Amino acid sequence: MKLNFQPTLVASGEDGDGRLVYRGDYLVAVLVRLSDVQGGLAGRWFLETGFGPLDTPEPPVFADLAEAEAWIADRLADNFSGRYWP
Repeated sequence: MKLNFQPTLVASGEDGDGRLVYRGDYLVAVLVRLSDVQGGLAGRWFLETGFGPLDTPEPPVFADLAEAEAWIADRLADNFSGRYWP
């Protein structure tokens, strides 16, 4: 599964470093890099928003973008059906 991570700025109260995550033409997630305000989590990536099967009440924090990509791909693969994708 091909995911595209597009750099963006996010007005989240953090440093603003973010990624829009696309699967094809579909926006599936917004990730934000945590800043020093988050203490020991600084530099990690937070799932600010997930759509479809990535929508979760307890958004995860990832050590890096590779970990985020693996989690996203796994969740999408488990839910790859007509319910979310044409």
